[in-house]
Amino acid sequence: MRVPVHYDSPQEALSFIQSNQRIYIHGSAQTPTYLLKHLANEAHRLQNVEVVSISVYGDIFIDKPEYRDHFRINSLFVSASVREAVSEGYADYVPVFLSEIPELFRQNILPIDVAIVQVSTPDSHGYCSLGVSVDIARSAVNTAKIIIAQVNPHVPRTHGDGMIHSSRFRSMVYCEEPLHEANFGEKAGPIENQIGQNIAGMIEDGSTLQMGIGAIPDAVLKCLFSHKNLGVHTEMCSDGIIDLIEKDVINNKCKNIHPNKSVSSFALGTNKLYQYVNDNPAFAFLDVDYVNDPHVIRRNDKMISINSAIEVDITGQVCADSIGTHQFSGVGGQMDFMRGAALSNGGKPIIAIPSRTGKGVPRIVPTLKPGAGVVTTRAHMHYVVTEFGVAYLFGKNLRQRAKALINISHPDDREMLERSCFERFKQF
Repeated sequence: MRVPVHYDSPQEALSFIQSNQRIYIHGSAQTPTYLLKHLANEAHRLQNVEVVSISVYGDIFIDKPEYRDHFRINSLFVSASVREAVSEGYADYVPVFLSEIPELFRQNILPIDVAIVQVSTPDSHGYCSLGVSVDIARSAVNTAKIIIAQVNPHVPRTHGDGMIHSSRFRSMVYCEEPLHEANFGEKAGPIENQIGQNIAGMIEDGSTLQMGIGAIPDAVLKCLFSHKNLGVHTEMCSDGIIDLIEKDVINNKCKNIHPNKSVSSFALGTNKLYQYVNDNPAFAFLDVDYVNDPHVIRRNDKMISINSAIEVDITGQVCADSIGTHQFSGVGGQMDFMRGAALSNGGKPIIAIPSRTGKGVPRIVPTLKPGAGVVTTRAHMHYVVTEFGVAYLFGKNLRQRAKALINISHPDDREMLERSCFERFKQF
């Protein structure tokens, strides 16, 4: 028997938000922009509302400078939607490992008064799904005093930790709008494809994969069709895994934990991906404090972690979240998986970068830019991959690291890097 459902207007739902509260906003593909637009209209009665989230997509409205006295964004990951607000000083950024964000909620370091989430329509038992963004949303709804749901029939029902009964919502608002999409495959060019080929050559049959966000991970996936019996245990997944699953390249049968299932905390891609994971029991969308726990990650043998960076210095320090002092993204889950893969039996933690930016700026540099944030320390580094090859840094001294990194830098940058290396280490 279907559970009766009552829907409120956006104004009725948002009336539960009061001044001086902290609210959580569901992120990635599930960003509830319909309710956020209406929340901006409530600004006249609200002051000093703190907004926490990870990556948000689309126009979130409340990040505009005219709302700075009403809403203060305290972002746990700086995505494009809030980057300008952080840069201009009317929003803030909290550096934190993605795996530890749920602890901020549970330990009342960042207690949540109101959580706004976007969910599927209730099933016959009254349960809704958090869809393709379980990540930190699971802990947010578990700890929030009030939960407001934007109910959308376009949200897929995913298996795992994302189920929440409609009786737990203080208010439900119905809307129909497509989920936010991203097509990383379209961004891959010859350089990214060469990096993909270099990394594919490092991956053994039976490995378990973690792919970060962007064009390079998708380029890697396109080079894996001759591999066998791969698995997935990843923070996020995108469209690139679909063809590999359908070709039985990814079948998860060699995984030590959650065999026969692709494990992720969120998905971001096109509508094709969202339809593919809808009611698909081969996927498990789990709480990020479990998925990203290095002690969990290491339990899979041959764990391959593939992440990108903004720049790497010649000693192996990795800046992945800022361009100098300009905050570009966040710490995210890079270190969670870099460490987990390093501890895995046969694991390989990989940082993959083009040797230069699209404007010709070197990514392998003598020193990081002043103010740059170190996301992955040089002591954690094993592999760096560019279109020019693979540098293995683990166990190497600083001078040996510099030589290995110079060998995979852009040829036109090598003389400059060699000169810097000699000045620093007195020999090369």
